[in-house]
Amino acid sequence: MTIPLSIAPSVAEAIAAGQPVVALESTIISHGLPRPDNLAAARRFEALLTDQGVTPATIAVLDGQLKAGLAPDELDRIANEDIPKLSVRDLPVVLARGGSGATTVAATSYIANLAGIRVFATGGLGGVHRGASETFDESADLKVLSEVPITVVSAGVKSILDIPATLERLESLGVIVLGYGTDKFPSFWLTDSGFELDWSVADAGAVADVMTMRDELGQPAAILVANPLPESDQLDPAVHDRALAEALRMADEQGLSGKDVTPFLLQTIVGLTGGASLAVNLKIAENNIRVAGEIALARASR
Repeated sequence: MTIPLSIAPSVAEAIAAGQPVVALESTIISHGLPRPDNLAAARRFEALLTDQGVTPATIAVLDGQLKAGLAPDELDRIANEDIPKLSVRDLPVVLARGGSGATTVAATSYIANLAGIRVFATGGLGGVHRGASETFDESADLKVLSEVPITVVSAGVKSILDIPATLERLESLGVIVLGYGTDKFPSFWLTDSGFELDWSVADAGAVADVMTMRDELGQPAAILVANPLPESDQLDPAVHDRALAEALRMADEQGLSGKDVTPFLLQTIVGLTGGASLAVNLKIAENNIRVAGEIALARASR
């Protein structure tokens, strides 16, 4: 039995010709943004790449098929149907049932790699959760990135996570972390988490050089490009700190644990910031897509 992988014609043609392609996740469309703004944002994300001369490949699962690149009607389905969020472990079950779902960072990375796509733009990476020493709660993103040689452009990890523990896990798993124009690890809404990185790069060409050397060495793990927002675009740090502290207090008060914590915190922070965090989310996504496009172009020119 063959893998039920469906690659959009535009994506397949670009890959075959050695032209730049960037994968995009679908969870931000189905779960991260409100309707109907989510569909407009999804179209804008793809247009940002097309305008750069890069082929977009939004990743999802539809009707029992792994999809690398979506037709307009399929993008509409992801935005408007009530579908589950899928990580890697969910894929065999959903495929066996002929189901559909939006893909997380882990599942998007896995499917993009199957399709031969080397660069992926997302918002923020999953990581080690606060209190993980007791709960063992850690995102599947980390393990998957230790196994797939993709380059992921992300604004670090969300500040609701345990950032130093996440950086330690990335190091242990062999994932290369490059600060894009910075030696500070960003924390999604904030430009600087306060944690320093071992390596930084100046531009997309430098990332492409690291990709080449990683491939020559045969290393299996991903490259994480930590791409911070400009300080002028970040969430006001004082607003962020107050909202995060209050959201954490509310989650603890309600006794939330496991997979219930992250969506609660994110949604609560949107409310506590009067929607400001959601506006920053869009800036983050667009900033990362732009940089991913530049990296894909640089890589294709090698």
